[in-house]
Amino acid sequence: MRVTEKGQVTIPKEIRDRLGIVPGSEVEFVPSRDGALLVRVDRAKTEDAIRSFEDWAERVCGTLDLGGMTTDEYMEWLRGPRDDLDPR
Repeated sequence: MRVTEKGQVTIPKEIRDRLGIVPGSEVEFVPSRDGALLVRVDRAKTEDAIRSFEDWAERVCGTLDLGGMTTDEYMEWLRGPRDDLDPR
């Protein structure tokens, strides 16, 4: 594929058909270690996933009882003491 002066490329028909890319579809180029990946963006699914996560977060907000522990105390209880800090 050749990139035009405007930075455009033509996605081969076989790839468009395989990914269900039609006029008006949104795609993204995602950088990878070996180059870039072409990804079809399904906004409806993405928006549904975000909405579902926000609904879940709202439902569980305030349900964790830390027994009066601070965030730092809870993290140390959960992970154990940090050995990368100077113990002074």
